Amino acid sequence: MRFRTASVLTAALAMAWPSLAPSATAPAAAATVPTKLVETQSAMRDLWLGHIFWVRNVVEARLEENAGAAKAAEQQVVVNAKAIAGAIEPYYGKAASEKLFGLLAGHWGAISAYLDATHAGKKADQDAAFKKLVDNAGEISTFLGGANPHLPVETLRGLLTAHGAHHVEQIKQLAAGQYEQEAATWAAMTRHMYVIADALAGAIAKQFPDRFR
Repeated sequence: MRFRTASVLTAALAMAWPSLAPSATAPAAAATVPTKLVETQSAMRDLWLGHIFWVRNVVEARLEENAGAAKAAEQQVVVNAKAIAGAIEPYYGKAASEKLFGLLAGHWGAISAYLDATHAGKKADQDAAFKKLVDNAGEISTFLGGANPHLPVETLRGLLTAHGAHHVEQIKQLAAGQYEQEAATWAAMTRHMYVIADALAGAIAKQFPDRFR
C-alpha cells in the first residue's frame, strides 16, 4: 500500500503553522519562528523518533526470537508512549494525556499483532492487525483534532495512516531480509516523524500563542 505523503505532509504543516510550510514567494530563511516553538518541535521530534527506534528494535528482536532483547525494547516502547502522551498534559490536562496514552497503546498493540502474524505467516491475522492499525489512526486523529482546532482530522488521519503503513512495510522487509529496502523505509519514516512532530507542535503553538511568545 502506498500513500501520497508529500502533499499530505505539506498540508499538515500549512494548516498547523503557516511559517513551516514551503513558500513560493519567500525563502524559508525569511520565516520567523518563535524560539519556544523550535524547542517544542525539537522535543516532539525526539519523542516520535524514539517511537520508531524502539519499535524497530522490537521487530528485529522478535524476528530473531531474542526474548531478552524484545522484552527490553518493548518496555522502552511503553516508556516512550507515556512520554509522548505526557507532552500534551501541560496544554490539555492529565485526563487527555491518559487518553492519548491509551490510544498509543492501541497503536502499538496493532503493530505488535502485525509483527506476530508476519512472523507466523498468517495472512488473515496480518489483515486484521492492519485494520486495527488504520482504525486506531482514525481514533487518534479524532481525539487530537477534537482537542485542537488547528489539527484537521482528515489530515491527521492521512499522516497517521501513512505512519502505520511504514511500520507494516518495515516489518515485511525485515522479515524477508530486504535490508536495503528497509533502509529506504527507515529514512522515509524518519522524515515522516519530523512532519508529524512539527505539525503537532505548530498546532499547539497556534492554539496557545501566549505560551510561545
